[in-house]
Amino acid sequence: MDQTELLHLLQGEFFNKLGKMTNLIPRDVRFPDAPKAIKIAIGMRRTGKTTFLYQKIQELIASGIEQNCIFYLNCEDDRLYPLGTQKLSQLIDAFYTLSPENYDRKCYLFFDEIQSVDEWPAIIRRLHDTKEIELYLTGSSSKLLSKEIATSLRGRSLAVEIWPFSFCEYLRTQPITEKSQYYDGRRRAELTRAFQNYLSDGGFPGVIGMSADERHDTLQEYLQVALYRDIAERYQIHNLVALKATIQLMLHNVARPFSVSKLYHTLKEQGIAVSRDALHDFTAHLEDAYLAFSVPLFSNSIRKTQTNPKKLYAIDPGLIRSTTLDYERDLGRLFENVVYLDLRRRGYTVSYYLTQERYEVDFLVQSPRGEKLLFQVAWNIENSDTETRELRALKAAKAELGIDGELITLNSYLSMFTQGFRKSFFSFEGV
Repeated sequence: MDQTELLHLLQGEFFNKLGKMTNLIPRDVRFPDAPKAIKIAIGMRRTGKTTFLYQKIQELIASGIEQNCIFYLNCEDDRLYPLGTQKLSQLIDAFYTLSPENYDRKCYLFFDEIQSVDEWPAIIRRLHDTKEIELYLTGSSSKLLSKEIATSLRGRSLAVEIWPFSFCEYLRTQPITEKSQYYDGRRRAELTRAFQNYLSDGGFPGVIGMSADERHDTLQEYLQVALYRDIAERYQIHNLVALKATIQLMLHNVARPFSVSKLYHTLKEQGIAVSRDALHDFTAHLEDAYLAFSVPLFSNSIRKTQTNPKKLYAIDPGLIRSTTLDYERDLGRLFENVVYLDLRRRGYTVSYYLTQERYEVDFLVQSPRGEKLLFQVAWNIENSDTETRELRALKAAKAELGIDGELITLNSYLSMFTQGFRKSFFSFEGV
């Protein structure tokens, strides 16, 4: 089969599949509206990057773009192996051969898992510079991270991060009443039950609707694939015992202070031999693979930022829950992790703050425009001592920094999911 016949087969299969994909869950992220830039979706495996491409293609077709103008290629299709730049060029030539009118109009080219093509940046740069096209790529974190994309494409690209479903997106998968006008008793009960399920289930699209055992096994598989393919193989790590112990300890300690020194001593006590330098590398690799994230102390002193512990958060509450059993005691920390992810989805730079009297405020965030806000997170404040403690830290931080801030409780968080609630905690409007 020559490349023209192969492409005709692949395109036919793709559009047949696309036509059957209805009722896809809308995501609250969009590709940038920048026709001249290469658009790239990046993120951990299984977060829905491929489906995100499908939704973009469906959007183009709905807007009147002809199918003949659209080229889609799954670069991991086994029928393409080995897929190098020469074969890829031939497939693209075949696309124009099948529809010669495409030479005279804009076309839309989609490459899923582009990192599977050896020397892919050269052909992508050539296409971008010589043809009237819009380019869309996805890349697996195992071989293609955001900083590498920017280097490979030399300023031609804009990337969007695809995360597991947020709680707002998760609600779209649930049999729950349409958004109510008011946060009344029924709405509160529905949302509370759904949110507790979200903390347990998580937001990976592929596990929605699974039984508890099947979901647990699937999330463990996601974790193992990320550890072995995205980290161990990529960075040639042979001390797998230490690597696995590191990610387990990090997931068990979300929303808590963390330091490599403490991690080193914990592993040493468990009889696991590993150097401090290796642990520094491990934690950096885990962040590159979108598994876990460290949040530094906010300070004008670089020394204070570097010497104080960081706080840890993870990619998804369900993934955290799949590694721990103490669910009831974890609720507050899981809630704080969800708020962290909400902030990251909005593109904010996140740190935490310690007041002069060492009271901790969970988040100090900065928008891309440089605006700052403080957030303190509490599962509930029914206990007056808890309320006093949380508000004391927030009030002190606001006074010291001159930054506005808010206390987020479960009730105030859930009240955002009503039509009557007009202001989001995470918006800088009016600040």
